[in-house]
Amino acid sequence: MSKQTFKIFSCRLEWLILFTVLVVQPAKAQDIPKFDLFVNRLRPAKTIQEAKPPQATRKIRQLSQIEPVITSAQMLLVQSPTPNNLPNQGSEVVLVTGVKANPTNQGVEIILQTTKGQQLQVINRSIGNSFIADVPNAQLRLLSGEAFTFRSTKPIAGITEITVSNFDASTIRVTVIGEASVPAVELSDSPDEGLIFSVASAASTQNRTPPAPGSQQTQPEQPTAQDDQPIELVVTGEQDTRYNAPDASTATKTDTPLRDIPGSIQVIPQEVIRDQGAISVREAVRNVSGVTYSSSFGNRGESFTVRGFGAEPFLNGFRGEGFSRTQEESANIDRIEILKGPASILYGRVDPSGIINRVTKKPLFDPFYELNFTAGSYSFYRPTLDFAGPLNDEKTLAYRLNIAYEDAGSFRDRVQTERFFFAPSFTYQLGKNTSLNLDVSYLRDARPIDRGLVVLSDNKVPNIPIGRYLGDPTRQEKFTQTLAALYLDHRFNPNLSLRSLFRYTASTESGPGATLQIFGDTEDDRTFELGNSIGDQYYETYSWQNDLTAKVKTGAIQHTVLLGLELTRQQSFFSARDRSAGFIDVFNPNYNFTFGEFDPLRTGNDVTETFGIYLQDQITLLDNLKLLVGGRFDTYHYESTTNDVANAPDNADAFTPRVGIVYQPIQQVSLYTSYSQSFTPNSGRSISNQPFDPQRGTGYEVGVKTELLNGRLSSTLAYYDTKLKNVLTDDLDNPGYSLQVGEQRSRGIEFDIAGEILPGWKVIASYANTNAEITKDNTFAIGNRLNNVPRNGGSLWTTYTLQTGSLKGLGVGFGAFFVGERAGDLENSFVLPSYTRLDAALYYQKDNLRIGLNFKNLSDIRYFEGSQGRVQVIPGAPFIVQGTISYSF
Repeated sequence: MSKQTFKIFSCRLEWLILFTVLVVQPAKAQDIPKFDLFVNRLRPAKTIQEAKPPQATRKIRQLSQIEPVITSAQMLLVQSPTPNNLPNQGSEVVLVTGVKANPTNQGVEIILQTTKGQQLQVINRSIGNSFIADVPNAQLRLLSGEAFTFRSTKPIAGITEITVSNFDASTIRVTVIGEASVPAVELSDSPDEGLIFSVASAASTQNRTPPAPGSQQTQPEQPTAQDDQPIELVVTGEQDTRYNAPDASTATKTDTPLRDIPGSIQVIPQEVIRDQGAISVREAVRNVSGVTYSSSFGNRGESFTVRGFGAEPFLNGFRGEGFSRTQEESANIDRIEILKGPASILYGRVDPSGIINRVTKKPLFDPFYELNFTAGSYSFYRPTLDFAGPLNDEKTLAYRLNIAYEDAGSFRDRVQTERFFFAPSFTYQLGKNTSLNLDVSYLRDARPIDRGLVVLSDNKVPNIPIGRYLGDPTRQEKFTQTLAALYLDHRFNPNLSLRSLFRYTASTESGPGATLQIFGDTEDDRTFELGNSIGDQYYETYSWQNDLTAKVKTGAIQHTVLLGLELTRQQSFFSARDRSAGFIDVFNPNYNFTFGEFDPLRTGNDVTETFGIYLQDQITLLDNLKLLVGGRFDTYHYESTTNDVANAPDNADAFTPRVGIVYQPIQQVSLYTSYSQSFTPNSGRSISNQPFDPQRGTGYEVGVKTELLNGRLSSTLAYYDTKLKNVLTDDLDNPGYSLQVGEQRSRGIEFDIAGEILPGWKVIASYANTNAEITKDNTFAIGNRLNNVPRNGGSLWTTYTLQTGSLKGLGVGFGAFFVGERAGDLENSFVLPSYTRLDAALYYQKDNLRIGLNFKNLSDIRYFEGSQGRVQVIPGAPFIVQGTISYSF
C-alpha cells in the first residue's frame, strides 16, 4: 500500500471513529443525560457486629441515591472506571445458568441464578431512560454450555423492556428501559438464589418524583404483579435471538469477545437462518461481505470464495477432509462463523481466504421439543425434528436429536432430490469440571449430476429456459456421510483447561451419471458432448485435536496462552469406468442417449497425513490495549497409487506466524491491525523431478469495530491486502509440466453490520469491494480477474416484529442481495452478469406456534450463481414461495 493510499485511508478511518463517537455520545453537553457511574462490591468486608446469617439478603444503594458525576461529553470520555476499580480479568468466569422473573408488591425481581453471586461485582449507570448494569467475569450459559438471552417486554407499568444478555465473552449486561424516566432499581444478592435486580413499577415510584406545579398527572396503570397476572417474558433456556453475536470461538479457539480480536470474523446466528428460511449454507453466507458462492461440483456440494480465494469448509473446528461430498445439512446447525484472512496458525493447510465453520446444536439439560414442516415451490417438502433434554434425574446426562427428511423437485427439469439426516448428540457431566460430548450424524442423499448451462462462442449463455437440464436426470448419484466426534473438556482450575477432540468420518459416492463433459467443447455452437461414468468413491478420516488453555499473569499483564496439537489421517479410494453418452443439442435436446463402450477400469488410492503444533498468546497489555501473537509448524505427507502403480510421494512442511493488536480508545470502538500467513501443499513434480514448495499466503489487515446502542448493534470495517505465491503455472518449454512462478493478489474494503436497532427491528447488512487478480503467470494474462469474484457486492436484510397489541408476534422481513459481474474462468473468456435478488418474509409467532412465509427472488430475475467453466454455469432459482410451520413444547 503506497504512502498516499495509506494517508487517505487513515484520514477516512479518523472520520469514521469521530462519527462513531458522535453517534454513541451526543456532541452537546446539555443534550447528554446525567450519567451515574459507580462500582459496588456485593460483599465488602464487614465487622463482626455487621455480619448477618448466610441466608440474609443485603441491600445495595438505589440508583437514585448515587450522585451524578458526569455532566459533559469531555468528562464522559475520561471518567470511565480505572483498571483498579475493574474486576480481575484473570479470575474465574461465574456461570449464570438461569434467569427468573418474580412479581413483587413493588414491581418485579429479576434473579440471575448462580451459587457464586458473592463473587460478582456490578458496574451500573443510566443513559436516557435506561438503567444499564454490567456484571464482569460472568456469563449466561445453560448447563449444556449454550448461551441464551432473557427478555421481558412491558412486564410492569412504566417499564418498556428488561433484557439480560451476554455483552461479551465475560460480561453480562442487564438493561431496564423506562417509559418516561430512569427506572428505580435496587441491587442485592442472596446465597440461595443469586444476584437480584428489584425493579419498581411506575405506581410504586410515583411519590418519589412529584409532578411539577400546574402539571396534569393521570393515574398510572397498576403493576401486573398486583393484578396477579403472569409476567410476559422470554423464558430461561431459549437461545440468544440476536442478529449479532458477542463472541466466536473460531478466531482464537478461546472465548474471546469479537471486539478484542484483531481480525474480521462474522457470525450468522440461528435467528437469521430461520427468518430468511435458509435451507442451505449458500443462502446463509450471502449475508457476509466478501463471500461468494462459486460452484456446486455438478449439484453435489457447495464451494465458496472469501476475499477472492477458495474457502475451506469446517465443522465444529474440523476440516471437511473429503467428508463434504454433497450439500451440507443444516438441520443441526446452530450458527455459521466465517473467519477471514490467512488462518493456518489454528487450522493448518488452508487458502489465505479464511474458513467457513459450521457450529452444531448442543444437548440441553432442560426439556425442549420442536417440530417443523416446510413446503415450497417445485414440490419441496421437508419435515424436521429437534428434541433435547436430560436423560437422568440428576441432570448429568443430556441429549439432543435432530432429524430431517427432504423430498424435493427443482426448477431444473425432472431433477429430483431425496435426503435423510439423523444426528443424535449426548453430553455427560463427569464432574463439576469435566464434561464429555458425543456427536453422531448420518446423511443419505440421492440426486442427479447437474453441471448447469453452457457458454457459446459469443461468450454468453444461450437464451434457453433456465430450467433446461443438459444430461440424464434418471441416473442419480447416491451419497452417504457418517460422523462420530468425541469432545472431552476438563478444567484443572479456573485458569487452566484442556479440550481433547477426536473425530471419525466416512463418506461414499456411487452411481451412474450422464452429464456434460467437463472439458467438452462445441463445433456447431449448439451440440455438446456427454459422458457417462459408473464407479464408487470412499473417503475415511481420523482427526485428533488437543488444546491446552492457560490464563497467567506476568506482573500486571494478563496472558491467555493456547498450546495445540493436531493429527489427521485421510484415506480415499475410487474406481470408475467411463464411456461416451453421445451429444446433446442445447436448443432442442433429445434425451434418448447413445452410449459407447466402457473404457478400461480406473482405480486410485491415496493417503494424506498431517501433523501440526501451534502456540498462541493473547496479551492484555492494558485494559484497552491487547496483543495477539502466535505461530504454527505443520508437516504434510501424501502418497497415492493409480491403477496399482505407486506415484512419488509429496512431503512438505511450513511455519506460519500471526500477530495482531487491538486498541480501544473508548469501550465501544476497537481499532485493529494484523499480519498472518497461510500455506497449502502443491502436488506433482517439476521437469527435474523435484517436489513443489507449498503455496504461501500473506495477509495484512487494518480495521475498526464498533458497538452501538448498548451492544445491540455491532459493525466491522476492514481493509485487507492478501497475496498468494508459489502458484503452479504451465511450463511453456516443457509441455505437460508446471513451474512454480504464479502469483495472485486480492485487496479490498469490507463492511458488515448486524443487530437490533430498536426492540423488534433487526438488521444484518454488508458491502465488499474486492480487487482479486492474477499478478504473475505463464498461462493467463497478467491482470486477469480471479473467477467468481465480483468487484462489488452487498446485502441487506431487515425484519420488524410487533412487540405489543393484539398482533404481537407478527413480523415482516425484506432483503436485497447484490452480486456484481464476475469472470467465469481464469482466462476471463466470459463474464457472468451482475444481479440483485429481492427476498421477503412474513411470519407470526404466538406462544409455541410459529408460521412463516418466505418469498425468494421476488422479481423473478434470470441470474447465475457461479461458474466452474464454459460448460458448468450454475443458474439461480426463479421466484419461489416457501412456507414453514413450527411448534415447540
